[in-house]
Amino acid sequence: MDDAALGLRSTLLDMGRKARAGADALRLASAETRTVALTAMAARLRAHADAILNANAADLDAARGNGLSAAMLDRLALDADRIEGIARAVDAIAAIPDPVGVEGERWTRPNGLDIARVSAPIGVIAMIYEARPNVTADAAALCVRSGNAVLLRGGSECLRSSLALHAALAEGLQAAGLPQTAVQIVPTADREAVGLILEGLNGAIDLLIPRGGKTLVARVKAEARVPVLSHEDGLNHTYVHAAADPDKARAIVLNAKMRRVSVCGATETLLIDAACAGSLLPLIAADLQAAGCELRGDGRARALVPSMGVATEDDWRAEYLEPILAVRVVDGLDEAIAHIETYGSHHTDAVVTEDAAVAEAFAARIDSAIVLINASTQFADGGEFGFGGEIGIATGRLHARGPVGAQQLTTYRYVVRGTGQTRP
Repeated sequence: MDDAALGLRSTLLDMGRKARAGADALRLASAETRTVALTAMAARLRAHADAILNANAADLDAARGNGLSAAMLDRLALDADRIEGIARAVDAIAAIPDPVGVEGERWTRPNGLDIARVSAPIGVIAMIYEARPNVTADAAALCVRSGNAVLLRGGSECLRSSLALHAALAEGLQAAGLPQTAVQIVPTADREAVGLILEGLNGAIDLLIPRGGKTLVARVKAEARVPVLSHEDGLNHTYVHAAADPDKARAIVLNAKMRRVSVCGATETLLIDAACAGSLLPLIAADLQAAGCELRGDGRARALVPSMGVATEDDWRAEYLEPILAVRVVDGLDEAIAHIETYGSHHTDAVVTEDAAVAEAFAARIDSAIVLINASTQFADGGEFGFGGEIGIATGRLHARGPVGAQQLTTYRYVVRGTGQTRP
C-alpha cells in the first residue's frame, strides 16, 4: 500500500472514531439542543449562500466539460431559490417532533417488571451519494434530528458544492454547542474512500445508505460489510384505468412525468386501458409532447398516436430521468399489475380511476414502497409526506420503506424497571 493510500485510510479511520464520539454527543443531547442546532444550520446555509453558489458554479463548469447529461446537470445545479429551499427543508426538520426517546409501548409483567420500548438513534450513518449536493444538507439535518452522527461521501461531480454546504452546517452545530464531528464529509473524490467506508471503518459505521445509480448501489450491496438501507431506481408507473376522470388523468400524467424529470419520483412508464385509450391517449400524448416529452409506445399506443417512437423491451426497464416516457396500452387491471410487477422497481406506482374498488385492489396488489390513488408520483418525497425531508426512498422490506425521514433513522431499545425482582 503506497503512502497516499495509507494516508487516506488513516484519515477515514480517524473520521470514524470521531463520528462515534459525535454520535454519543448527539444521543445524549436534549431534543431542544438538537432543534437549536438545526435552526442554526439553516441560518448558516442562508448566510453562506454566495460561497455555496460559487462552489456550485465551479462544479457545473467541470461537469459540463465532462459531458454530464442534462438530467445530471439539473440534479447538480443550485441557485438562490434552491439554496433557500434547502434551508427551508432544514427548518422544517427542526420543527418536526424529535423522534428520540419516544415510548412506543409499555406494559407490566405479572412479576411486577415494568417494560418500555423506547426509540433510540441508530448510531453512525454513512451516506454515499452522487451528483445531488442538496443531499448533504438533507442527510445532515435528518441525522441530527434523529440523534445520529453522519459521515458523508458525495460524488466527485458535487464535491465543491458539498464541501461548501458542509462548512455552513458545521458552523450551525458549533453554534449549538455540539461537536462538528457529528456531521463530517470526506474531503476527497478518491474512489478508494468508498471502499474504506464499505469496510465499515473498524466497526465505526452502523448503517450505510447509498443514493445514486445502479452501479453505485450494486457495488455497495456486493461489497458492504455493514447493514445497507438502499435507494433503488425509481422505475415508476402511472396506470390510467378505464374509469379515470379524463381531466384528472391528463393533469396527473403531465405532472408525474414533466414537473421535474430528474427526480426519482418521476413516472417513467404510462399504462392506459384499451377501453379509454382511443379517446384519452391522444390528448395525454399531445399534452406531453407540447411540454417537450418524447414518447415511445407499443404497437397499440402507436396506432393511436403515430408520432410516438417504438418502445423496445429496454424501454420498459428504463429509469430515464429525462423527458422520455414509455407508453403501453393494456387490457385492464390485471395486465397493468402484471406489467408493473414484471418491470417495476417497487418504488412508486399510481392509479388514476374513479372506481373505488379498482383503486383499492391496485393499492392492495401492488407491492411498492409508495402507492398513490389519483395523485402524481412526484409526491414520492419526504417533504411532501410531512417528514421535513428525506435521506432517500427505501425500496427494500426491512427496517424502513418509502421516504426515510428522521423517525425512520431510529431503532429502539427496552428499558425494564424493577423493584428487586430476581429470576427463579
